[in-house]
Amino acid sequence: MKSDELRQKDVAGVEQEIKSLQKAHFGLRMQKATQQLSNTATLRQTRRAIARAKTILTQKQAG
Repeated sequence: MKSDELRQKDVAGVEQEIKSLQKAHFGLRMQKATQQLSNTATLRQTRRAIARAKTILTQKQAG
């Protein structure tokens, strides 16, 4: 999800997006552990998407 789309959501929407991204990242980590993950770049993408969403959440809560 792009940062512009995240900025349009309210605080609860961004929190929900963070939870779903964390769940997806956990699933990817489990696939990597069992050697079922073929594209390991998705781990980096989801990790950065979580960081992006958390940054926007902090900005929304600050002001």
